[in-house]
Amino acid sequence: MKNNELHLNLRSQVLKQDFGGHNYWEVVMEKKAIPATETAILLCDVWNRHWSRGATERVDAMAPRMDEVIKVARAKGVQIIHAPSDTMDFYEGTPARQRMIDAPHVEPPPDLEHDDPPQPIDASDGGSDTGETESYKAWHRQHPVIEIDEEKDGISDNGQEVYNFMQQRGIKNLIIMGVHTNMCVLGRSFAIKQMVKWGINVVLVRDLTDAMYNPAKPPYVSHEEGTQLVIEYIEKFWCPSIASEELMR
Repeated sequence: MKNNELHLNLRSQVLKQDFGGHNYWEVVMEKKAIPATETAILLCDVWNRHWSRGATERVDAMAPRMDEVIKVARAKGVQIIHAPSDTMDFYEGTPARQRMIDAPHVEPPPDLEHDDPPQPIDASDGGSDTGETESYKAWHRQHPVIEIDEEKDGISDNGQEVYNFMQQRGIKNLIIMGVHTNMCVLGRSFAIKQMVKWGINVVLVRDLTDAMYNPAKPPYVSHEEGTQLVIEYIEKFWCPSIASEELMR
């Protein structure tokens, strides 16, 4: 195994038919080695606090593992991009923020056509499972447990800046972790949908993400099951997923 390669087990799902002509989804695993220096890990909206107590608690639990993973990946040559939306004023003037701003503009290609089926969970109430119903900006920075290397990392919440930076560094693969799976991880300008439409090879870290979902809403499953349904939706329609342990090997 080459030290500068990441060896991943990409999990996706494909719609097939059995011998009786019945449709079913089949899990497909693909082993793939990708150059570390052509890969970035992006942390989506891993804020220090959220308006939902449940969401805050789950990020608090995930943040130490995220920090552990990116430290190992960074040492292998993977580029780390921190994307805590709506907090760029906190990072103004820092080398990691300036590094993204200074990347030369590269016009993205026209968006690829892509189906966008409805998601399997209902988050019309905001998705909090701890009773909050009114959203507000509770965050002002990324979670402090996650270390930012000012000499190597980048900070941005802008998809064009992220694209510029990736093109400048020759990055072809984007591994995304963070929250929330059914909202920002899919929909931000730097996140799954847009990057897939720009032709980037995108991968979701399925054990380092969390959905905004309230079990009192359809499909009336546990919060954990709701998150898994969104992960499976992404595997079916947008991009494959991996487990974080694959980045630690």
